[in-house]
Amino acid sequence: MTSTRTITPHPDLPLTLTETGSDHGRPVLVLHGGGGPATIAGLIGHLARSTRVIAPVHPGWQGTPRPAWFTGVDDLALTYLRHLHEQGLRDVVVVGSSFGGWVAAEMAVRDTAGLISGLVLIDSVGVHVEDEPVVDFFALDGRGIADHAWHDSDRYFVDPTTVPAAQLTARQADMAALRTFAGDPYMHDPKLLRRLAGVHVPALLLWGAADRIVTPAYGAAYAAAFANARLHIIPEAGHLPHIEQPEATFALIDAHLGAIDSPSRASS
Repeated sequence: MTSTRTITPHPDLPLTLTETGSDHGRPVLVLHGGGGPATIAGLIGHLARSTRVIAPVHPGWQGTPRPAWFTGVDDLALTYLRHLHEQGLRDVVVVGSSFGGWVAAEMAVRDTAGLISGLVLIDSVGVHVEDEPVVDFFALDGRGIADHAWHDSDRYFVDPTTVPAAQLTARQADMAALRTFAGDPYMHDPKLLRRLAGVHVPALLLWGAADRIVTPAYGAAYAAAFANARLHIIPEAGHLPHIEQPEATFALIDAHLGAIDSPSRASS
């Protein structure tokens, strides 16, 4: 089953959600990064084979409305937690890529109802790591973005002069939304790293070895801050390993979901 609908968690906040996969599968909330829903389409397709996938469009992306007050990552985290609660969903795994991983981490530290049973963060931003700053994405040109984000930068480089005007306008609108949420301080919550010690659900952090936006060293510090986390570095991948190395990435995610399900974990 696949359906897309709009809900209104606040009167002035329409939220677009796509649900796909198995009605009886474990619920998995998948959160896209700054590049928008297209960047996680393959990931959603894979997860939908065995789980019930819930994939929102962050307000402001793809031309969706974003109220003037809705400017913080905490707004996103609280809105998605509220939706899980109102739908009566429990045992939810939250998967987030890049900016979406930041939202996932903020959800986990606020999940006082215990709705979340596991996390998958893929090259996530959101924390401050001394000597490993998040690269200023907005200062990069097309070539710079490719070099920082991809292992095979020549394959994925897109010359902005070749992008159709309508598509370029849509991308610029998405980047404007990302800039709003990126905030000041840039791309992180100064308190988040310390708060992650209180997150005890199993977390899997996947990192592309060639990521220069947030480096593997940044990922290692992120993983170390959780109470129960593992870091896997994926060779020949950059900031979006689920696109550059989908088989390796999906295998690691599948194993993590299976470990959460295992009787040994339930009885430990």
